[in-house]
Amino acid sequence: MSKHLWSLMGILVIAALVLAACGPAATPEPAEEPMEEPVEAPPEEAEEFVFGVILVGPYNDHGWSEAHYTGAEYVTEKLPNARFVYLDKLNPADRPETTLEQAVDDMVSEGARMVFTTSDDFKEDTDLAAEKYPDVTFIHISGDHVLTGDAPPNVDNYMGKMPYGKMIAGCAAALATETGTIGYVGPLINEETRRLASSVYLGARYCYENYRGMDPNDLRMIVTWIGFWFNIPGVTLDPTEVSNDLINEGADVLISGIDTTEALVVTGQRAAEGERLFSVPYDYEGACEEAPEICLGVPYFNWGPGYLERIQAVQGGTWKPQFVWVAPDWKDINNRDTSPVGFLKGPALADEWAAKVDEFIAGLADGSINLFVGPLNYQDGTPFLADGEVATDEQIWYMQQLLEGMEGPSE
Repeated sequence: MSKHLWSLMGILVIAALVLAACGPAATPEPAEEPMEEPVEAPPEEAEEFVFGVILVGPYNDHGWSEAHYTGAEYVTEKLPNARFVYLDKLNPADRPETTLEQAVDDMVSEGARMVFTTSDDFKEDTDLAAEKYPDVTFIHISGDHVLTGDAPPNVDNYMGKMPYGKMIAGCAAALATETGTIGYVGPLINEETRRLASSVYLGARYCYENYRGMDPNDLRMIVTWIGFWFNIPGVTLDPTEVSNDLINEGADVLISGIDTTEALVVTGQRAAEGERLFSVPYDYEGACEEAPEICLGVPYFNWGPGYLERIQAVQGGTWKPQFVWVAPDWKDINNRDTSPVGFLKGPALADEWAAKVDEFIAGLADGSINLFVGPLNYQDGTPFLADGEVATDEQIWYMQQLLEGMEGPSE
């Protein structure tokens, strides 16, 4: 063989050996499919809970009705699945053709499982609606038919102990007055309004005597009733005129017992003209905003916690009819989550007076100050509480007259 042939054969042998060593190319295994993350089922949404609120006045009245509307809003903050429907101005002037039963019909048709009726005037109509809808729970605010045994089994009564708030209002007024005369713009006359006006008087007398060293028998409190919870032209007395008349009679502090703020507004107008005057509105924590420069403070209702408690009881199946008249949370009467009744000091409450108000509140809280203790007489001189007798809740609830020393009718 020639050298070239041997060279060629050597090359071929080497190539064959290399190919044999390498072998055929491996076929790649198919890649495993990536495992999918388990998909969690979306959480089941809580069933919507619809409740109704029936208001006697405008939902934005800066008084009683707005406080209830705010309470309903509080529930929706705490329970995202809750929704409320409402009807305001259910009264003979604004909605003369609308009945409470019709309002409830509409709310039930929208899915309401509870209805809050928020006026003493709705007492009988609440019971009638409850009988029509036995599967709906009714909370009648300020009523007492559970206490008396007249309520259907699906009706509850709830109320905050506002006599405490009114006592504090009376104390603030007694500290501020220079004429020794307090004017009170009252709504209609019933047991509730008599006990609230009387509570103002008791608080004022205590603070006039104990913090100012004055004779409480020299303190005047004049009560003028307008005839309803707010002005109805042609039906009630005009609260603006009543407020002016009380100031003209010597009152330098006006306290409101109605759902709206005319007493505060009139006082502010007169003070702007140079008179030394103060006022205390009612019901709603933001009421001072209309005339802060003359506002001593406001006793107000905080309905949210009570609304929430009752709704959760219905949701949890623990609700039962009861009469509840609940005191402030004395640890902090202005705690939004716990206290049904509070007192917000106003810008016009001087520091010295504010300190005395705090002292008075502390005495109410620890029981060292109890103003419903005899001897106390009704306005006509008949006994209300004997000497040393401590009033029960029922005696205070069912006040038959104003107290002796107060000026203004009891009936």
